[in-house]
Amino acid sequence: MKNYKETASMGWVSGKIKGFQGRDLIDMENGGLKMIKIDPFASYPVHQHPDKTEYIYVLQGNPEITVDGKVYHGKKDDFFISPNSVKHSIANPSEKECLLLVGAIK
Repeated sequence: MKNYKETASMGWVSGKIKGFQGRDLIDMENGGLKMIKIDPFASYPVHQHPDKTEYIYVLQGNPEITVDGKVYHGKKDDFFISPNSVKHSIANPSEKECLLLVGAIK
């Protein structure tokens, strides 16, 4: 694993869901961390992870984070946790892109 990554020179990789792009920062067997860019009005459907806890830190924008049916209206520096097997989703209901750090641990 590298000790330093110059994220500004890393390209954005399109995700499985339209409007979501990422940069892998950490990719390990027991978890990882990505920087995620969400286009305006894009949404990631409700899903769950049976074997890992996911966490989200808002760097920029106002994402709508749903965890276990409760909707949160995020803002810069907010932090969210979705424990394993809990349904959650991410949406960007605004005209400006969102930038998040999204990670998971087993």
